[in-house]
Amino acid sequence: MTNLIENLAQVIPSWGAKLSYGDKTTVDGHDLIPVAFVLFGFGAGEGSGEQLEGGDTAPGKGEGRGGGGGGYSVPIGAYIPGPNGPVFQPNPIALIAVAIPLVSAAGWAIARIVAARR
Repeated sequence: MTNLIENLAQVIPSWGAKLSYGDKTTVDGHDLIPVAFVLFGFGAGEGSGEQLEGGDTAPGKGEGRGGGGGGYSVPIGAYIPGPNGPVFQPNPIALIAVAIPLVSAAGWAIARIVAARR
């Protein structure tokens, strides 16, 4: 299991925008470098025990294991050639989609802080 986790930790950083778009693209002689928000998560668990009548668990009776993972990728823009080097050109719809959970979490946190200070 440790080797699998170590291998994933080494490989995942290289996926990034390449997973969403592929390699950089050349259009009309200009290189376009894609940018993406990529998130991965992995987890595993194990359990053991047999349920008794009183709701307690009998040690050593029963077992269970599980694991899973997933991820998603949102293309947020691309670097395009500019007069002084590459310039980031955002995809506004994707940036809004990525920002909504962050703004919601910030609002919730601020509300909790204000409520705690009262």
